[in-house]
Amino acid sequence: MIAITLPDGSVKQFESGVTPMDVAKSISEGLARNVISASFNNTTVEASTPLTEDGSLVLYTWNNPEGKTAFWHSSAHILAQALEELYPGVKLTIGPAIDTGFYYDVDFGDRTFAEKDLADVEKKMLEIARGKHEFSMRSMSKNEALEYYKKQNNEYKVELIENLEDGTITFCDHDTFTDLCRGGHIPNTGIVKAVKLMSIAGAYWRGDEKNKQLTRIYGVSFPKQKELTEYLALLEEAKKRDHRKLGKELELFTFSQKVGQGLPLWLPKGAALRERLENFLKKAQKKAGYEMVVSPHIGSKELYVTSGHFAKYGEDSFQVIKTPNEGEEFMLKPMNCPHHCEIYNNKPFSYKDLPKRFAEFGTVYRYEQSGELHGLTRVRGFTQDDAHIFCTPDQLDAEFKNVIDLVLYVFGSLGFENFTTQVSVRDLTKPEKYIGDVATWEKAEAAILSAVKDKGLDYVVETGEAAFYGPKLDFMVKDALGRSWQLGTIQVDYNLPERFDLTYKGSDNELHRPVMIHRAPFGSMERFIAILLEHTGGNFPLWLMPEQVTILSLSEKYEKYAEKVLNLLENHEIRALVDNRNETIGKKIREAEMNKLPYMLIVGEQEEKDGTISVRKHSEGDMGTMSVDDFGKMISEEVKKEIKEFKV
Repeated sequence: MIAITLPDGSVKQFESGVTPMDVAKSISEGLARNVISASFNNTTVEASTPLTEDGSLVLYTWNNPEGKTAFWHSSAHILAQALEELYPGVKLTIGPAIDTGFYYDVDFGDRTFAEKDLADVEKKMLEIARGKHEFSMRSMSKNEALEYYKKQNNEYKVELIENLEDGTITFCDHDTFTDLCRGGHIPNTGIVKAVKLMSIAGAYWRGDEKNKQLTRIYGVSFPKQKELTEYLALLEEAKKRDHRKLGKELELFTFSQKVGQGLPLWLPKGAALRERLENFLKKAQKKAGYEMVVSPHIGSKELYVTSGHFAKYGEDSFQVIKTPNEGEEFMLKPMNCPHHCEIYNNKPFSYKDLPKRFAEFGTVYRYEQSGELHGLTRVRGFTQDDAHIFCTPDQLDAEFKNVIDLVLYVFGSLGFENFTTQVSVRDLTKPEKYIGDVATWEKAEAAILSAVKDKGLDYVVETGEAAFYGPKLDFMVKDALGRSWQLGTIQVDYNLPERFDLTYKGSDNELHRPVMIHRAPFGSMERFIAILLEHTGGNFPLWLMPEQVTILSLSEKYEKYAEKVLNLLENHEIRALVDNRNETIGKKIREAEMNKLPYMLIVGEQEEKDGTISVRKHSEGDMGTMSVDDFGKMISEEVKKEIKEFKV
């Protein structure tokens, strides 16, 4: 008999050779119908894998990320079989699951494969799926595996196998198809009920542009047709909300090839939006005791060597800048924290001076590959709402919790109500990834976990996701389309104070190391605005809108009254503009709706006579007539509901 421990801590006894599916059936038939994958002792296994020793078992369904990974990985195998049957002689390479489905890279030889061919492949995939073919794993010696693919003239698989150790090589079989594979499949092909091949792209073998370009086919699959239909509808909505599209329509930002890829240019409306966000955070930061600092856009290479950033990220940064002086080297600033360490080092501090909270909207530069650039979410120059807190170890808990409060205030004021948190810690099996000693890492990780628990946050622990200098708390926000984004981060760092020899004089008159907290509620201004654009569809909170009101005159006769209304609105600190173009009122309203303007005030003969305005609200329609003062009070109340005062 073997003992199987389940996630709830219960232990069940089974005969040796029991499978995860057998265990599921012993719990309930309903669970067994939904189980599609499993892990045993933290190793991915098939639902049909015999278990022959004591261990911990986790069963996965479609609703688990691990279940989706197995589902989409299996679908990639079905895609590969369909391609082999439709295009005999194609050379298959790799086909992994990804966050949004799966892909397979294929060498079609002299054949041309185009978007129009995807429908035929989808049809063949569903035909194969309906056969309910079981996925089964088998081992193969290295020589056998090499021989198998040499006979197929598949140099890609041969290269993969040559880099594997004998005794670790496995193949997956289903129906008439076999493929080199590590494992992790659903029980049979019949579970796949709906398939959509999304697109094709070029991809160099092993990501090396010196190698041959292959055809990458992207796809997604579901256990129900209804789920595919909903997914495609969500994609259509996402296209409408694409921040690149909205940014252009709302005239917020642009890009120029002459300026350079990944370097956004902020237009007047976008610059005003950024400024409002910055001022919003600066006001809260001031109440929380932060002091604003400014650091240069470049720094000596030695600065980043000292911090450890050059060793860790040097290859992903822009090349070193050389000066006419031999040996003098600078870098575009990839991080703000080393600069802030040197600001702290400007003068000696005692424990009575701490904490010191230095904040900066500092622009940093990273060299992202051109293929990875994406609108504002992946750029080469971006501004972080960075701050670094230098405190005593005794102050760490309170300071960390205060930063959590600030992040939650930011989210609440901008409509991000649905979020979880992720405590990112070291991978103990890869100590080479991190700087500093074990003791300080343990203290830093314990501090974050304690603060998160005290605050009652919903959190998960992610191993291996820590920064190289310390653990962190990341905020994972869900947007209006249910997509998850990492927004806001707080990090505990004992290591940079050591590397920069930061000190303070304690009550014992001895020198001690401060603890450093890195924090950025927005993360980066560019990425935050992109996500906010897609979350709101361009309908920002009223307090943040570049223009809150447009005044529409029925004809040129009422232009003076429109200007009078504009001046009255300015007294209420309402941002407005006058549209006195010689266009129909219907066209003006339609364009104001397209431009997401929250309120439209229509003025004509009756409004001028009565000293009133006719009010329309974006996407809601007519709100009737009212005085300018009453409208101003209404707007003021709406803004107060959206953005409350930050309480320390």
